[in-house]
Amino acid sequence: MKPITDYVDYRRYMQDFYDERKRTSAFTWREFARLAGFVSPTYLKLVCEGKTRLKNDGVERTALAMRLVGYEVDYFRMMVRYAHAKTDYERKKAYDEMLSIAGEHKVKVVDEDAFAYFETWKNPVIRELAPIMPGAKPGDIAKLCCQGVSAGDVRESLDFMTKAGLLKKDRKGNYTQTDKALRGDSEVMPVAIRSMHREMAKFGLAAIDDFALSDRNISGVTMGVDRAAYEQILQELEAFRRRIVTIANATKKVTQVYRLNLQLFPLSWTVPDEKND
Repeated sequence: MKPITDYVDYRRYMQDFYDERKRTSAFTWREFARLAGFVSPTYLKLVCEGKTRLKNDGVERTALAMRLVGYEVDYFRMMVRYAHAKTDYERKKAYDEMLSIAGEHKVKVVDEDAFAYFETWKNPVIRELAPIMPGAKPGDIAKLCCQGVSAGDVRESLDFMTKAGLLKKDRKGNYTQTDKALRGDSEVMPVAIRSMHREMAKFGLAAIDDFALSDRNISGVTMGVDRAAYEQILQELEAFRRRIVTIANATKKVTQVYRLNLQLFPLSWTVPDEKND
């Protein structure tokens, strides 16, 4: 079975533990529950299926039943806290603690680099600027960022992306983008990406006053739709986004970094159907 630090979802870890024990013995959900001290023989099965949650008083007992020791128990505890967090702040705090625990024991957490990359707007902007500024120092790159960023921030971002394999640095100190794709765990990445969306949304709002009409384009439409129309609009937006990416990738000489925010959100709650009243 994979090390616990290869997991972010505690339910997936518990399921894999059960599957592994089942594969090598006559292990059952009843036995698993008994080892953890639960009365219901199907309780842990329901937890793994997402039909209920592992409560605080059951975390330690379940960890003991899975024979976790030392930092493994701490890591499992943080996975549970991460999964049950009610806010992005709490979720990020739990995830950071998972990274800290793993780091102290020289093990790597899946998606750590991807999470760190999407956590701030600085990384994608600097990743676009660095390759088109050969020989530029961190301070030179910082001056071209419309948002406030220091030379130290740029240096830290460049070092991180080089180490993560998102940028390649040659002997002359020039950077090129690699073809490595960023892939993140479906449970983790939304937290980091939502953080970036918030930052970019603020920048988009400020752009209304900070840039001339010739340098920015902000428009919108207010409309009434049903669910079918909404789903069709999503498909059109996704197709449009792909076409935009194709145009950007075909650029022969990049001279500036832009951000495109596609925002579609409700301005009202769903109107009740009178026929069902």
